[in-house]
Amino acid sequence: MDQQAISRKPAPSALSSQGKLLMLGYLCDGSSQSAKLWINPEHGGKAVGVIDVNITINDVLAAEQRLARFAPLLEKLFPELEKSNGIVESPVVTLPADVVAKGAGSYGHFWVKADHQLAVAGSVKARGGFHEVLEFAEGVALKHGLLKDGDGYEVLASSMARDCFARYEVAVGSTGNLGMSIGIMSAALGFKACVHMSAEAKEWKKRLLRSHGVMVHEYPGDYGQAVAIGRAKASGNMFAHFVDDEKSISLFCGYAVAALRLQRQLVDLNVRVDEEHPLFVYIPCGVGGAPGGVCYGLKHVFGEHVHCFFVEPEDSSCFLVRLQHPDEEGISIYDAGQHNKTIADGLAVPQASELVYPLMRTRLAGMVVAADESMLVDLWQLKSIAGLKVEPSAAAAVSGPRALLSTEAGQQYLQANGLEPFMSTANHIVWTTGGALMPIDEFERLFAQGQQLASKSLAVGPNAA
Repeated sequence: MDQQAISRKPAPSALSSQGKLLMLGYLCDGSSQSAKLWINPEHGGKAVGVIDVNITINDVLAAEQRLARFAPLLEKLFPELEKSNGIVESPVVTLPADVVAKGAGSYGHFWVKADHQLAVAGSVKARGGFHEVLEFAEGVALKHGLLKDGDGYEVLASSMARDCFARYEVAVGSTGNLGMSIGIMSAALGFKACVHMSAEAKEWKKRLLRSHGVMVHEYPGDYGQAVAIGRAKASGNMFAHFVDDEKSISLFCGYAVAALRLQRQLVDLNVRVDEEHPLFVYIPCGVGGAPGGVCYGLKHVFGEHVHCFFVEPEDSSCFLVRLQHPDEEGISIYDAGQHNKTIADGLAVPQASELVYPLMRTRLAGMVVAADESMLVDLWQLKSIAGLKVEPSAAAAVSGPRALLSTEAGQQYLQANGLEPFMSTANHIVWTTGGALMPIDEFERLFAQGQQLASKSLAVGPNAA
């Protein structure tokens, strides 16, 4: 990589209320594009004193099979799924290396796992969210005798099934994308759909949900408040099912299905993953469920040859805070002096999932923390260079490879893991998590902001305006 393109200087440290320094390696500082990298010291080891959550790959395989059983029904409910025979999946597309940084191409090939294009819900939340709603629907259908031997799941689109489902409510607390996934699928099946949305949720996502017949409750507080209120209201209703993003094994397993499908996609693309062809994956992270599921599945499929990094906003880095405070269950970003202010609404979460945290302690390679300005510039670059329309939360993923490849901490990680000799044959996957359903006027506003920031930067790459 051209080291003149990106300068290096020590990153500032944040001090938590417990007096612990949140060290973030080195700052990759290119004016409008900056990212901080923290390497997980427990990666590849065995976390002491932590009981692994009782989830196995068989649970993930069961989730994949459930999604396949429901595919004929989904094809019937959603015309946009006819071409894929009811399977909701995104493509893997080439990413021009200059989107990451000048000279990045010497570090291998770059790809985008385009979950922002997932049909119906338009985000990474589709697999997990759809899976949990479908698992609940399957249970209700079996309980009421709606599925008989030999029946295809298309029968659940019947008026009899819809009348049955209408007695039940499916609820969720969300900053936006999970709410869209749960709300749209629940309403399509005939359930009463209810989404409790936090202050960070965008107005266009609320409008879209209401257009599908979903009841939307708005709160002035953060994601944690929306989840707590939604959970409490559902607990008093015997016909309500609350989708708990912080605790749901069903969601987690649905998200993990992505890894099984990615394995097949890479085979089709003739992309090898082995010692001489390491795979690096960079995933935006909010509460941790979706990226945690993906990482869990990838580590099962590719083992030590895949290196997963989560990317969070610098003022909402809840998973980083949790990893750096292993003895403090429930610690929030507020305890670490952060304020949960970010343009990345889907990542504005104060506390990490305690279901996912123990599963990531030894599987996750590290954390990247990105500035809002960097997300906007990358949103602009992803559209102007790669033709991809994403939201800021998804654009955050581009900070992943930039931080790994352009910082001293990243270079030390590659050296310590014996990866340096194989970087020219490595593959990097930037996981874009949402944005295809964003209204054009909303996107154009963000695009203009990114373009303006890029024009002021001296190190955004050769395609800068």
